[in-house]
Amino acid sequence: MRALACLLLVLITMSAPSPAAAQRFGGNYPVCMQRWEWGGVTWISCQYRSWDECRASAAGLSAMCMDNPYAQRPVHPERSPRSR
Repeated sequence: MRALACLLLVLITMSAPSPAAAQRFGGNYPVCMQRWEWGGVTWISCQYRSWDECRASAAGLSAMCMDNPYAQRPVHPERSPRSR
């Protein structure tokens, strides 16, 4: 009876879902490509310097380009009004 209980515990433990891996936005590139694959798998790759470069890579794929929300943007100084 004890062996059956241990076997049941092992089976329950092995059938428990594993934790999901988190998708990270990598790099400091300004454009990312999100790609979908069969079975509902999706991943994001942030390695593009321009929208055109991303669109060329996404051509013919089930994918879309988007801004990298974590990219460091250059700081633009505030414009002060011109004195006359």
